[in-house]
Amino acid sequence: MPRLREKIRSRIPKIRALIKDEILNKHAGETVGNVTVKQVYGGMRGVIGLVCNSSYVDPYKGLHIRGIPLDELTETIPEEIFYLLCTGEIPVKEDLERLQEELKLRAEVPEYVWDVLRTLPKDTHPMTMFSIAIMAMEGESIFKEKYAAGMRKSDYWEATLDDSLEIIAKLPSIAAGIYRIRYSMGDLIPYDKSLDWGGNYAKMLGVPDPKGEFAKLVRLYLVLHCDHEGGNVSAFTSRVVNSALSNLYYAVSAGLNGLAGPLHGLANQECLKFVLSIQEKFDKAPSKKELVDFVLSTLKVGKVVPGYGHAVLRATDPRFTAFYKFGEKYCAKEETFLIVKRLFEVVPDILKEYGGGKIADPYPNVDAISGSLLFKYGLTMFDYYTVMFGVSRVLGFCAQAIMARGLQAPIIRPKSVTNEWIFDKLGIKKK
Repeated sequence: MPRLREKIRSRIPKIRALIKDEILNKHAGETVGNVTVKQVYGGMRGVIGLVCNSSYVDPYKGLHIRGIPLDELTETIPEEIFYLLCTGEIPVKEDLERLQEELKLRAEVPEYVWDVLRTLPKDTHPMTMFSIAIMAMEGESIFKEKYAAGMRKSDYWEATLDDSLEIIAKLPSIAAGIYRIRYSMGDLIPYDKSLDWGGNYAKMLGVPDPKGEFAKLVRLYLVLHCDHEGGNVSAFTSRVVNSALSNLYYAVSAGLNGLAGPLHGLANQECLKFVLSIQEKFDKAPSKKELVDFVLSTLKVGKVVPGYGHAVLRATDPRFTAFYKFGEKYCAKEETFLIVKRLFEVVPDILKEYGGGKIADPYPNVDAISGSLLFKYGLTMFDYYTVMFGVSRVLGFCAQAIMARGLQAPIIRPKSVTNEWIFDKLGIKKK
């Protein structure tokens, strides 16, 4: 693990100098974007107000992690992705093994966490349990302890890295334990130090996996959902909270609470419900003709086709493509996958023509397929899916926080205005 720490340590001064000398000292007063009234009232969508170097989304090429297109990273495992998010480099074998060993040393979950989870009401939502589990460990924060002892500002990133490793190491056990406790699946399954991070998560869920395919799917899922710029609800929430120097236990829990919202983390469940409704209606995987008629009837009553369209993308989401290739390889004849496949074959063309071609993005996003694959392998509790999303996304929360503290980023504090200010600015006379 020291190599990861040293890699980050060596990068920070160079990036700080670049920002100070080449950007702020020379261009601090220059404008990089304008804000429209629509954006002010529209959730700040499209407003340039953050720098996030861990990932970006190209409208036509999709997600890039540290400048690398995601479709070049689908054979990696989550530990490699975390290293990449933090350093900009894919680890060599020795560095990967050191990181994995570090995570295994920190993997044990305090017994009091299980005590807390078991005392919650039986119908507590899995995401509530997840957030509570993280918050229950806040007293373990290394950042908190060192900050109270007068830690130097230049050392904030290192304490944040320590908290990151502590949290990430425990995520597979916590998330799998939540699944088994919440749905009465039996005893917790012990952590296996012979397995990698994603493999442990898959095993501890207890989903039957005789061929190892489910473990491969879990690893892929955790890679594909690891980060998605800095402005989505969960990443931004986590970042804002951490900018106040709230430690990562607070910040990660806050990000997970944002992810729990229906407009953010519920999409793959809605897509799966749509696929299953088609399966139930036709009692099979329908033909293309049957699907065309079904989709058109759905649109005509004012409903949408879940899983199609994206706020940024204007092409097929490469995360969808990665899952699609997995499905073709491992479950090509499964009815739910066949429905997803045939929807992909007919929906984009329908949406391109429907409504006069005004739909900006008629292509599938990752949610159009991810839930169906999880369901196929036996993970059938819909409201648990966001927990798996959260396990992955915490990698991004932590990587962004480490670098923000390394660059000594200030507290995030945008300006708000009143309706009256808008009226005055636009010269509108109130009636």
